[in-house]
Amino acid sequence: MADWNSAQYLKFERQRTQPSADLARRISLAAPKRILDIGCGPGNSTALLKEFFPDAEVIGADNSENMLEKARASYPGLSFVRCDAETELGSLGGGYDVVFSNACIQWIPNHRKLIGEMFSLLGSGGVLAVQLPMSDEEPLFRIIREVTAEPRWGLGPMEIRTVSALSPAEYFNILSELAEEFDLWETAYYHRMPSHQALIEWAKGTRLRPYLSALPPADAAEFEEELLRRASDAYPAQPNGEIMFRFNRFFFTAVK
Repeated sequence: MADWNSAQYLKFERQRTQPSADLARRISLAAPKRILDIGCGPGNSTALLKEFFPDAEVIGADNSENMLEKARASYPGLSFVRCDAETELGSLGGGYDVVFSNACIQWIPNHRKLIGEMFSLLGSGGVLAVQLPMSDEEPLFRIIREVTAEPRWGLGPMEIRTVSALSPAEYFNILSELAEEFDLWETAYYHRMPSHQALIEWAKGTRLRPYLSALPPADAAEFEEELLRRASDAYPAQPNGEIMFRFNRFFFTAVK
């Protein structure tokens, strides 16, 4: 799979960082000393955690060299390490007061195993805090599924890892086996987009990335045009000319 593109991802930095702030506010610790940010991307969530908890040691971990380069350049005072959360979490040690992950675990399979491993990195009284998108039923992502399934693109037989999420009830059951104290909630964000093209640019930073990297440039351009045409039909412009883009996110915290 192609590496992440930090510049594309950060075209919507404010919107992508807001859920991190909303999640950080729910961490029930006054003064954590060690915080691990799993899937830190370009470091925006790691920097936010440092703002919330200025006395803590905050470490960002990600498996993308492109994202880590951007994070280190943008936040030279913070620590960032390379780690594949699917297979290498054990390399990060343990005893953390907070294990935080914003919009990362949906890219990793086997969430029961993954969440258990994340939880094991905590010290006693530590807090696991996680957010992941749950927007598959929104028009934009329905359109992406429909278009990528069409035979003309040849994407069907390719092994492309896309987003993966369980149901809220499944996360409830996983957490109930790990912790006595846990909370789950959802938030729907209504993002203001300046154009229909902005919807495609949003998806190019995450969901469309593996598909576009698998297509030849000419096909990728045609693919984007087809997505734009259908998105324009599905999202009417508001009276001020903007597009209202609903995006649902699922959160949970658990105390060890």
